[in-house]
Formats: sequence, C-alpha cells, structure tokens
Amino acid sequence: MSKSEIDAVTAEFFGAFDNRGGKPADVDRIRRLMVPGGVIVVTRPTYTVYSVEEFVEPRERLLSDGRLVEFSEWETSERTEIVGDLANRVGEYRKSGTLDGEPYEGGGTKTFQFVRTPDGWRIAAFSWYDQP
Repeated sequence: MSKSEIDAVTAEFFGAFDNRGGKPADVDRIRRLMVPGGVIVVTRPTYTVYSVEEFVEPRERLLSDGRLVEFSEWETSERTEIVGDLANRVGEYRKSGTLDGEPYEGGGTKTFQFVRTPDGWRIAAFSWYDQP
C-alpha cells in the first residue's frame, strides 16, 4: 500500500505545475505535499537551495503570468525504496511547454525523500538537475 501512496504523492507533485488547456497550475499544493521546513535543491544549471516558499512563489508567478503556458512535466521512470516510515525515490522526468512564445522542452533527474507522517506520506526534501 505504501508504494501506491508514494506514487500518488509523486503524481500530485508533478501535476502541480500543469497549466495545459488554460487551466491554472496548482503550485500551492507543493506546500501541502511537503513537511514544514522541507528542503529543495537544484544542482544544474545553477546550484541553488530553496525553502518551500522560495521555491513555490516564483513558480506560481511564472505559471500564471502567461510566460510559461501549456506546461507539464512527468516522470518517465523511477526506483522507490521504502524502509519503515522512510522512502527514497529517484526518477527521470521530462517537461514541455511554451516559454516566452518559444517551445520549451527538457528533462532530468529528481530525487525525493519521503517520510510517513500522521497525515500520510509527505516529501521531506527533493533535489533535481536538468540534463544539458
């Protein structure tokens, strides 16, 4: 049961950025999917460490101001390891949309650390890098 719950949280995470068909992206859900004080790190193209708020706020703006439209990202493969109330997931992903009127595509690797909380599985940290 735990793997299916982690699959669902991961799918909800990727779905938070989807603004295809003119629907608004629900980046706010990242706040609900992560534990308070969660950490987010990107290593490429520029190494940056974010708090949840530092990560969410600019993405909410980017996905709602018309610069990035018809955007989605999705997992293409994953490995999940669960040990008690802890889980790690490493997955490859792709993304696609239109940024500033130009086609925008890419992909990379994301890794998630999950913890089982009284409210179910939540993301304690995630990191990613985009392939050059």
